[in-house]
Amino acid sequence: MGKIAMLLGACAVFGAGLGWLISAPERPPAQVAQSHTADAENGALVFAASGCASCHTAPQSQDKEVLAGGYAFDSAFGTFYAPNISWGAEGIGDWTLVQFAHALRAGVSPEGRHYYPAFPYTAYTRMTDGDVADLFAYMGTLPADPTPSLDHEVSFPFNIRRGIGIWKRLYLTDAPVMVGDMGAPLDRGRYLVEGLAHCAECHTERDALGGLNRAKWLQGAPNPSGKGRIPDITPSALGWSAADLAEYFKSGFTPDYDSVGGSMVAVVENLAKLPQSDRDAIAAYLLALPASQ
Repeated sequence: MGKIAMLLGACAVFGAGLGWLISAPERPPAQVAQSHTADAENGALVFAASGCASCHTAPQSQDKEVLAGGYAFDSAFGTFYAPNISWGAEGIGDWTLVQFAHALRAGVSPEGRHYYPAFPYTAYTRMTDGDVADLFAYMGTLPADPTPSLDHEVSFPFNIRRGIGIWKRLYLTDAPVMVGDMGAPLDRGRYLVEGLAHCAECHTERDALGGLNRAKWLQGAPNPSGKGRIPDITPSALGWSAADLAEYFKSGFTPDYDSVGGSMVAVVENLAKLPQSDRDAIAAYLLALPASQ
């Protein structure tokens, strides 16, 4: 029995060490600062497409350029609060571009801690070097705010951030859902839908661990608020034309002259700032999706 106990103890120590190793935050090489001249004007478009203000503007605030944070996201794992990402000491004012890239694409903080995936880095991991640098340049033009970020309200075991490292190994990938060279404008639409606009975060079901079910891509999901369901936006469910979709993304009006509501109001406000070619590309991508299963 003594030898068995020793063997089990050794296995437990080995397993714990292995788990600690594979859950460590990874910060891949980032060369975003070396060969790109940052374009803050394009960064403003990336900012809009990515919906940064929708989550990081303080609740009830009308100034979409003051990113003080505080918006609450309720989930089965706890309540997460959007942090202050303004250009000040309480936000990201002292970050480097490389640290910014690691946060967006790897979900790792400047201090080397995992971010919770309430921050949609699983989508932003697809962002190009140029768009990361341009977004960083634009963020630098926005005002600072001294509001401290709120602590998340997450209970055991989800408050152990190293566990997110294992979660990332299951779900963090820059591999596209719609694979292959789709050609213009579909490639652009895929980049916007799967990446910047992170549409799947709301419109795709999640499994028991909170990962997106790619087999049900954009086929609708339970509303996190508990009220109703986020709709299926595949072509068989929508029944809209490309022109219908592009117009909705610009004006918020459906083909039946109903108007956008709920959280989609902010999404349409953001998409309306993009060039028409981007709205057309998003529409083309959505209409190229397979039928719902």
